[in-house]
Amino acid sequence: MITEKLYKHYMQCLLEGDRAQCFKIVKELLEKDVPIHDLYLGLFQKSLYEVGELWENNRISVAVEHMATSITESLLTLAYPRIFAAEHNGRKAVISCIANEFHQIGGKMVADFFELNGWDGYFLGANTPASEMMDIIHHKQPDMLALSLSIYFNMNSLYQILELIKKAHPGLKVIVGGQAFQWGGRDISSRFPGVEYVASIYHLEALLESYEPA
Repeated sequence: MITEKLYKHYMQCLLEGDRAQCFKIVKELLEKDVPIHDLYLGLFQKSLYEVGELWENNRISVAVEHMATSITESLLTLAYPRIFAAEHNGRKAVISCIANEFHQIGGKMVADFFELNGWDGYFLGANTPASEMMDIIHHKQPDMLALSLSIYFNMNSLYQILELIKKAHPGLKVIVGGQAFQWGGRDISSRFPGVEYVASIYHLEALLESYEPA
């Protein structure tokens, strides 16, 4: 349903900062019952990856990159009536970015897919201090913890928080993902048994479908 022509039009509007037109495109897709997977992966994720590549190649400014990210984040809310209408199963997940990670939209999208699959997703946002994350884990007692990492140079910070988590909650299922892992770290389970790298939303959903409490 999301044709290449529509995608290119949306991408142009996104780069121009035309929030109203982006809103209109997404709203019309939802009115046509576009699958949430197509919307999130074929429009939001695809366009943000392209924006990131344009910025890395100095074809757009950081201001334009921030503007496109901000618009996309605001558009996620349009899908919430469908996402939160899913029947819930009583399972809970905490989803967070680690300290010094300021790219939160990937984590927010992951939290939405937990909700879409019947879980209660508690999203903590960007740059979450380790101590405060631990407090939330203790309070919520989640079935699963998902950590998002977009900057590879923050991998050591991820290792540090995983050390704390595995010591305090050895039985907690932990998954990690994000753009940082394209540069390395996908063998994280060899360093932290019980921690699993999740490569995609489809991988996540397969994991949720087969999940069995410890």
